[in-house]
Amino acid sequence: MTMNYSQTPDMDIRMDDELPLSPTPSTRGETRRYTLETELVYSDCTDQYNSSSVPIYQTATFKQTSLSNMGEYDYTRSGNPTRSHLERHLAKIMNASRALAVSSGMTALDVIARLLKPGDEVIAGDDLYGGTNRLLKYLSVNNGVVVRHVDTTNNRAVQDVITDQTTLVLLETPTNPLIKICDVAGISALVHAKNPQALVAVDNTMLSPMLMTPLDLGADIVYESGTKYLSGHHDIMAGVIAANRIDVIDRLFYIINASGCGLSPFDSWLLLRGIKTLAIRMEKQQSNAQQVAEFLERSGFKVRYPGLKSHPQFDLHWSMARGAGAVLSLETGDIALSAKIVESTRIWGISVSFGCVNSLISMPCKMSHASIDAKTRAEREFPEDLIRLCVGIENADDLIEDLKTALVKAGALKISMNGTERISTPPSKPL
Repeated sequence: MTMNYSQTPDMDIRMDDELPLSPTPSTRGETRRYTLETELVYSDCTDQYNSSSVPIYQTATFKQTSLSNMGEYDYTRSGNPTRSHLERHLAKIMNASRALAVSSGMTALDVIARLLKPGDEVIAGDDLYGGTNRLLKYLSVNNGVVVRHVDTTNNRAVQDVITDQTTLVLLETPTNPLIKICDVAGISALVHAKNPQALVAVDNTMLSPMLMTPLDLGADIVYESGTKYLSGHHDIMAGVIAANRIDVIDRLFYIINASGCGLSPFDSWLLLRGIKTLAIRMEKQQSNAQQVAEFLERSGFKVRYPGLKSHPQFDLHWSMARGAGAVLSLETGDIALSAKIVESTRIWGISVSFGCVNSLISMPCKMSHASIDAKTRAEREFPEDLIRLCVGIENADDLIEDLKTALVKAGALKISMNGTERISTPPSKPL
């Protein structure tokens, strides 16, 4: 019998609490049988009319057959058939026992953070998404959580700060926006060896399940912003959490049910639809990103992209991932010059976020990472002139031509009579 979570009494969540079992509808059933490209599209959905598209159960409540038989669903905050199908599908492609869908990527991290109590220690990178940094700052100031920022691309640096109080280790790879690579398998192993109670959580938004499955590398939790590659169109807000440890996923589900942050039925349906095209979108976006990165590197810029052999962690990245992703960054050596380049593009939209079919351009220090104060950015060697490119599915030649025009217009690039190009300002220090 499935427990009706909307009617369970409140309980104090602690490590030693015996939580109720998670409801089965959103738990992955059979193991993967096909290649990932097929699994993204193939959806084992059955309903009374055999619809080829998962129905949207746009309802807040469900009628019960009797007072004693509450049925599989009673209240959408606790569970909804559309969301359950999405979660089963996500668990399958993320190679997890169970996945949970919530209202945004930051909500996913917030749910994970609610596992923490005052005095717990968190180890996080020194190159983080601005929203992640903001939430960690709030936890350290208001909730008594100790946050230690280290270079998570250095396994020894992580190992040196692990203590008995370490509860959570947060990893991003590639990092956003410096495109640094973390050794997920190596760090997971050393964390678990030094403190078996600590959880390793990986933000896999930059790569998506198409290119990396952190749970296979030893991570305990993987989370993503479904707003990005999973959806692919920037028309919804969504977050995803997945894990293999049932004790962990039960606690996370309890938090989601108690706080009411589960993804709505309509957004669940939209995310399901977006996932079906993830493979073909990512293939095109990666191809475009590789061509853009090579053009910029040939032009003399310092380019950060794991698809380039010049990336110092090229081998490490490809030991874990099945692709380089579609986000890259470059430095011009001058903040004002970078701003002119960003504002001179036409196809590239000036916007935060990434993962969309449309190509986007931004200056993180003024946009997505502006919430990190200038002093902290300087301490973490964050280049203020950094330009981030989030590559879409447009024609690669058009994207490069638009960039070339912007570079010339801004005064960063000159084209000679014979067609050769050169940088009009010296490139910054090497990687």
